[in-house]
Amino acid sequence: MGRVTREETYPGTSGDGPPPAAPGGGAEGPEAPDVPASDPATPGAEPLDTDPVADDGDATAATTVAAPYFRDEFPPRDEASDPGSADSDPGPPADITEAPTTDTPSTEAPTTGDGADEAAPEAPARRRPFFGLASSYGAPPQLTTIQRLRDFHPTDRLNGWLVTLGITALAFVIRVWNVGYPNRLVFDETYYPKDAWAILTYGYEVNWPDSANDSIINGNANVMSTSAEFAVHPPLGKMLIAVGEYLFGMNSFGWRIMSVVFGTILVFATIRLARRLSRSTLIGGIAGLLLTLDGLAFVMSRTGLLDIFQAAFLVIGVSCAVADRDWFRVKLATHLERAGLRDLGGQFGPLVWWRPWRLAAGLAFGAACAVKWNSLYALAAFGILTVLWDVGARRLAGARMKSWWALLADGVPGFVYLVVVGFLTYLATWIPWLVTSGGWDRDWGRQNPDNPLVRVLGEGFASLIRLHQDIYAFHTGDYINNATHPYSAHPALWLIMARPTGVDAVNNIAAGTDGCEGPDTCVRVISAAGTPVLWWMAAAALVVCIIWWLAARDWRFGVPVVAALSTYLPWFMYTSRPLFFFYAVTIIPFTCIGLAMVMGLILGDREPKQRRRTGAIIVGVAIALVALNFAYIYPILTDQLLPYSSWLARMWFGSWV
Repeated sequence: MGRVTREETYPGTSGDGPPPAAPGGGAEGPEAPDVPASDPATPGAEPLDTDPVADDGDATAATTVAAPYFRDEFPPRDEASDPGSADSDPGPPADITEAPTTDTPSTEAPTTGDGADEAAPEAPARRRPFFGLASSYGAPPQLTTIQRLRDFHPTDRLNGWLVTLGITALAFVIRVWNVGYPNRLVFDETYYPKDAWAILTYGYEVNWPDSANDSIINGNANVMSTSAEFAVHPPLGKMLIAVGEYLFGMNSFGWRIMSVVFGTILVFATIRLARRLSRSTLIGGIAGLLLTLDGLAFVMSRTGLLDIFQAAFLVIGVSCAVADRDWFRVKLATHLERAGLRDLGGQFGPLVWWRPWRLAAGLAFGAACAVKWNSLYALAAFGILTVLWDVGARRLAGARMKSWWALLADGVPGFVYLVVVGFLTYLATWIPWLVTSGGWDRDWGRQNPDNPLVRVLGEGFASLIRLHQDIYAFHTGDYINNATHPYSAHPALWLIMARPTGVDAVNNIAAGTDGCEGPDTCVRVISAAGTPVLWWMAAAALVVCIIWWLAARDWRFGVPVVAALSTYLPWFMYTSRPLFFFYAVTIIPFTCIGLAMVMGLILGDREPKQRRRTGAIIVGVAIALVALNFAYIYPILTDQLLPYSSWLARMWFGSWV
């Protein structure tokens, strides 16, 4: 963490991350229509009545139920993983109570789809709490299929937005404060801001002289050549950096401000995703606050590198995928209501071609891939998961075995929305390269007119494929696999933050200079280090989430698990080359969500009060420790002047130096 500069590992290139195989709106949508709910544990949740729905104009009142604490607001088991029928699901646990039914008819028709009378199923048996973290499960009444499809969502929309915007504003303020310092290119800023300026000028990356950094600091950025540079990452992240340079000039504020903006968007999207998953504004706010106070996310939000853009697009993509899950289930519920059916009666149900949130997810995942290729793994993971969610939704709606047809009927359109749209989004970011003639490999097609790729695709797209082959060869070739770097960190050590990355340092500042009061010498350091207490708790919470997802069959805990692991595990295939801890900025938003949801389990229900009070103390102390830890390491995240002994006191392990 205290090294002065990064040694140049990849001369003549502008990249650092390994790829997989060569690539081929708001974070949360409008709330789905709510089942009448009253959540005593979620501030602002109030009873609501559903709108009467009847094709013939007759109003039908809905049964009012009370939504319990976030973890139990609807059946935690994922229907996609349950081989039984929709009716076999035991329904929602704990303290869901039905309003008095006197003169209150059900929204459901009294018969099944084939017209046969059917008695209401019995209430599920009492279930034991899981690992003692949850309050005892009661024996609630069986909810209707339509109510279960609609789930339970927070009804405190105003409070939800106030919490979201308040924490987002806090994140922006602490990130933008003095972001132009130091006024020089640090770490891999020697690549991407210059690439961004070149794209802004020529439409593609070009080479710069060795003295370019000094010239830029002195206000002269017009020293680049016109010869093409071999850039080993797609262009979108550099294009976004270029937006700041266009608005504010080729200076430290200009090449960092868009990182601030997207680092703030990352916090915003994390809050909305956590709130949607947990059905709790409180849990969403905790997740956003934890991410706001993470040192790695903070540093990457103040540095002109690519990874913060990738992280933001990934969280947006996952958020849109989860929003699509809720949106599709509401569509099925609406279909049943309008048809006067209690369930699908073994039929497949309606084909839903228009999926706006799935489209948005495809755009976001495509943008993430256009920053760094390894985003493909998250796209693949959630492409599979969203189709399984469709299977589960149709089974819950009563499609029974025909629900598996969703693998085809919903899976093929899903492939178009996610993969095809994602690919077109990715391809669109290469338009500046395609419409110019000077980029690296841009003339390959003209020089090889007889190549089959040129004959089929034309010289432009054939040249683009050739460039991708060269990029992939770089990321997997002998040169990079034989390279070394002092800050290289094995992925196995990332989640415990064993080897942070030194971004910038000025050592041996003599007493009496630069404000150093002595008697020791002083240092100025920027370390891409996570907040240690947060990372260690988040790593433990990830294990709890895996257990809760698999053992308690609560799909919501699976989302941060799948998202975190899809951005983490693929790196183990590339351990023969240098890897860096700061790549984990794509992991921490999801582990923060997981930690916040585990804190929700610890908080428990409002009753009994002593149990709630104990949980609140534990959670409050944990958040306070994160805040204090962030404040303690803040000087080494922001290049502040520190006596050498004070800096060393923040290096808790030898591997951090």
